[in-house]
Amino acid sequence: MMELLADEHTWLVISFVAFLAVAWRFGKDAILKVLDGRIAEIKKEIQTAETLRIEAQELLAQYQRKHRDAMKDAEKIIADAKKGAEASRKEAEAALAQSMERREAQLQERIKRMEQAAISEIQSYAADLAMKAASKIVSDMLDKKTGDKLVEQSIKDLSTQIH
Repeated sequence: MMELLADEHTWLVISFVAFLAVAWRFGKDAILKVLDGRIAEIKKEIQTAETLRIEAQELLAQYQRKHRDAMKDAEKIIADAKKGAEASRKEAEAALAQSMERREAQLQERIKRMEQAAISEIQSYAADLAMKAASKIVSDMLDKKTGDKLVEQSIKDLSTQIH
């Protein structure tokens, strides 16, 4: 056993165990207090992290709802815009068709007036031509005396018709 006491490793082990015993005896409360404080800090950080995680999930759900609502609103706006555009297109087509019908009626009326004017002009021209031809024929066929008699007879017929 003396050899054991003479060995330096033995004294090193004994010194270390004695140090641990003294440190445990006087430093146990301080060490446990530091460890308990650290445990409390870690628990607090875990609770904070859990609270933040829950808040983040709630925010995510809220933003997802808002996104869905915004998408529905956008789809509704697009559908309404398409309906409005279709209604405007139909209205424009109806207005164009009505305008074309009105324009066609105006053109038909104009053509009719032009036809009437042309017919009147042709009739007037034909009457003038007939008068000239008749005058030429009558003047060629009748002499002065017969012409005067015809004029007098026409004047008499005219005066009897008037009265």
